[in-house]
Amino acid sequence: MTCARACAVAVALFALSDRSGAEYRFNLPAPQSSVAHTAYDLHIIVLWVCLAIFALVFGAMFYSLLRHRKSLGHAAHPFHESTTVEVIWTTVPFLILVGLAWPATKAVLAQKDTGNPDLTIKITGHQWKWEYEYLQEGVRFLSVLATPSEQIGDRMEKGEHYLLEVDEPLVVPVGRKVRLLLTAADVIHSWWVPALGVKQDAIPGFIRDTWFRADAPGTYRGQCAELCGRGHAFMPIVVEVKPEAEYRAWLAARKSDQAAKAAESGRAFAPAELLALGEKIFTANCAACHQANGRGIPGLFPALAGSAIVNGPPQAHVGRVLQGKPGTAMPAFAAQLDDAEIAAVVSYERQSWGNHAEPVQPALVKNQRQ
Repeated sequence: MTCARACAVAVALFALSDRSGAEYRFNLPAPQSSVAHTAYDLHIIVLWVCLAIFALVFGAMFYSLLRHRKSLGHAAHPFHESTTVEVIWTTVPFLILVGLAWPATKAVLAQKDTGNPDLTIKITGHQWKWEYEYLQEGVRFLSVLATPSEQIGDRMEKGEHYLLEVDEPLVVPVGRKVRLLLTAADVIHSWWVPALGVKQDAIPGFIRDTWFRADAPGTYRGQCAELCGRGHAFMPIVVEVKPEAEYRAWLAARKSDQAAKAAESGRAFAPAELLALGEKIFTANCAACHQANGRGIPGLFPALAGSAIVNGPPQAHVGRVLQGKPGTAMPAFAAQLDDAEIAAVVSYERQSWGNHAEPVQPALVKNQRQ
């Protein structure tokens, strides 16, 4: 009875784990792409095989222990190796492995088939944000953690999607094959969205590719799955899958906003505008290292309050933001931020935490780029 009850409990737990609805505490999330469906189906097949082996091996073991125990009058029986048994327990596992190799090989080949995409997006990992570039459309933007710092510091109740929300999600059309080209600007990152069956490392100096085709509109969340530094936990991924018409509308609006933003970068900004925009840029890109109070982290990241660079000539300050500082964690922001954004964050740093240096305009940044 003990063996039967144990098997019944195991089967019941597995049945619960096979639910592919909203709750997946005991299983993978419900698959939402063809690649994810393939991986999920293979996962279930392997689980059933493991369960069958578990039931067979432990069933035989417990049956032998219970039915042939000494209290029933059974005596230990000496025996030697059996060629038949040796052949059986070698052949059966071999056949099981061969049987599993077929669907596993099909799954791997499907994951690697990135040909004939409908859309190609280049993804670059930065510490600690993602950069998305729609290669055929000329659209590019950064995606940064949007969880409020008050929640991270336990000064506010945590939201439903704590550390899994961004300011700019990746937007793709439903039912279209999306090819992803992945690389990194600093250290190894990993772009991982479980529901879409996508997980690929982003390695500096290399281009890796993968793909997915989302089955239904919705919002799918993931994270960087590589330990990429102290801000690793603050590098989420959000993919919004939209119907074709909504995606086209989003793309047109994005292009329009990008063009307007580029045109606006050439004008002179009022100091208040620079500070407001600069605070937003600083919070998204700089506060993780230099801290919101500008004091940095002693021994790791320098303070901006009272800094000689921040309070010195504006050209040196702009150059540091544009080019970064080789050999340190300070990245170059020339490709990540436009002229107005760099001018704004530089001005914010020069006017905050007791600093009183003059702000700068986008024209100065444009001149230093050339």
